[in-house]
Amino acid sequence: MGGSDLTMRGRHGDAFSTYKRTVLRDYVNSHKDGASGHLLNGVGKDLGNPSWRRSLPHVLVAALSSFLFGYHLGVVNDTLESISLDLGFSGNAMAEGLVVSTCLGGAFIGSLFSGWIADGVGRRRAFQLCALPMIIGALMSAATNDLWGMLLGRLFVGTGMGLGPPVAALYVAEVSPTSVRGTFGSLTQIATCLGLMGSLFIGIPAKEVTSWWRVCFLVSVIPAVALALLMQFCAESPHWLFKRGRAAEAETEFEKILGGLYVKSAMAELSKADRGDEVDTVKLSELFYGRYCRMVFIGSVLFALQQLSGINAVFYFSSSVFKSAGVPSDIANICVGICNLSGSVIAMILMDKLGRKVLLLGSFLGMAVSLGIQVAAASSFASGSVSSYMSAAGMLLVVLAFALGAGPVPGLLLSEIFPSRIRAKAMAFCMAVHWVINFFVGLFFLQLLEQLGPRVLYTIFAAFCLIAAAFVKRNVLETKGKSLQEIEIALLPQE
Repeated sequence: MGGSDLTMRGRHGDAFSTYKRTVLRDYVNSHKDGASGHLLNGVGKDLGNPSWRRSLPHVLVAALSSFLFGYHLGVVNDTLESISLDLGFSGNAMAEGLVVSTCLGGAFIGSLFSGWIADGVGRRRAFQLCALPMIIGALMSAATNDLWGMLLGRLFVGTGMGLGPPVAALYVAEVSPTSVRGTFGSLTQIATCLGLMGSLFIGIPAKEVTSWWRVCFLVSVIPAVALALLMQFCAESPHWLFKRGRAAEAETEFEKILGGLYVKSAMAELSKADRGDEVDTVKLSELFYGRYCRMVFIGSVLFALQQLSGINAVFYFSSSVFKSAGVPSDIANICVGICNLSGSVIAMILMDKLGRKVLLLGSFLGMAVSLGIQVAAASSFASGSVSSYMSAAGMLLVVLAFALGAGPVPGLLLSEIFPSRIRAKAMAFCMAVHWVINFFVGLFFLQLLEQLGPRVLYTIFAAFCLIAAAFVKRNVLETKGKSLQEIEIALLPQE
C-alpha cells in the first residue's frame, strides 16, 4: 500500500510539473511579440489591471475576522466594572486582569497554530475555524454566572482572535490584484478600528443597565456566524490550491477574482516563482536557518518593534490621561477611535501611491515626535492645565501616527515578502512574537509607570520608535506595484 501510495504521489508530482511547464510555455508563446511587460499578480501590462470589483467582496468577508478581533479587544473596556459586580469579583485586581489577559493567552495559542491550519485545510476553512471558538466563547461569556465561565469563554474567543489576523493578511494578499493589494490590505486595519469603536458604542449603556454586558457578548455572535457562512461562497486562495497541486481549481478561482482574461498570465506567474518544492511540508526549523531566516528575522523584529513603540500602553492608559485633562472617558474613547480610523483610511488611500516603506518610516518618526510631546508634558516646566492638554494631544497624535503605517503595514508587508512555501507558517510565528510582547507590555506597563514615571517611560518608547525607523530604512524592501511572485524571486537567494 505504501509503495503504491508513493508511486501515485510521484505520478501526481510529475503531472503537476508537466502542467506548470505547459502553462508557462503557452503564456510565453502567446507573448513572443514582446508586447507584454512584467506580470502583475498574473496580469500582463498590455491587458491593463484586473478590476478590483471582483475581489472586493471576498476581501470584505475576510475583513469580518478583523472586525471581530477589534470588537473583542475592546468589549471589556466599558463593561469590566459591571461584569466584576455581577460575577462577584469586584475590587479583585488579579481577577479583573485575568479577564483581559486570558484573551491574549488564547490569541497567542491561536496565532501559533494559524500557519499549520491555513496550510492544512486552506484559507477559507481556516476562517470558519476562527469563527467557531468566537461563537462558542461569546455564548459562554454571555451566559456565565461565575468568573471561571467568563475566563473559559475569553480563552475560546482569544483562540479565534489569534487565528483570524494572520489568515486574513495571507488571504487578502493572495486574492487581491497587485494594483490594489496595499489598499485592500489596509481594509483589515479599518475593520479592526470599526470593531473597536463598535464595542465602545455598544458598551455605553453598561454603566446604567445591569447585565447589559451580556448583550455586548451576544451581539458579537452575529458577525462571527456571518463570517462562517459567507466564507462558504468566497474564493479559495489560488496560491494555496496551486501549492497543493490543484492547478485546475486554482484557474477557476483566478477567474472568479481576476476575470477570465487574466487566468493564463496569473497561472504562468505562479509557475515562474514555484521552484518545485511546494508540495513538501515546511519544518519549523527551516524558518530559523538557511535561506528563509533573514525574512523571518525582519518580520519578527517589525512586529516586536510595533509593540515596543508603546501603542497598546497608550491605549490602556488613555482614559486616565484624558481624565486629568477633564475629558470624560466615553468622549476620550471616541476621540481615540476617530484618530485611529482617520489614520487607517488615509493609510489605505496612500498605501499603493507612496508605498509601504515610506508609510512605515513616516509613522515611526511621527510616533517618536508625538511621544516627545508626551515627555515635554510630563516635564516640570509645563504648568498643570497646559501639561494635561499637551499630554492628551500627544496621545491622539501617537494613535494617528500609528494608524498611518505602523498599524496596518507590518501584517500586509509580511504577507507579501514571505515566499509562498513558508508564508502561512512564518506569519504564524511573527504573530506569536507580536502576542508575547503585547502580553508583557500590558503586564508591566503600570508597574513601570509607577517606578519610572511617565517621562522616562515615554522616552523609552520614543527611542524604540527611532530604532524601528532605522531598522525599516535599512532592512525593508518596497513591495508597491510588484506581484507576490516578483517579490519572491527578488528576495529569495537561489539554492
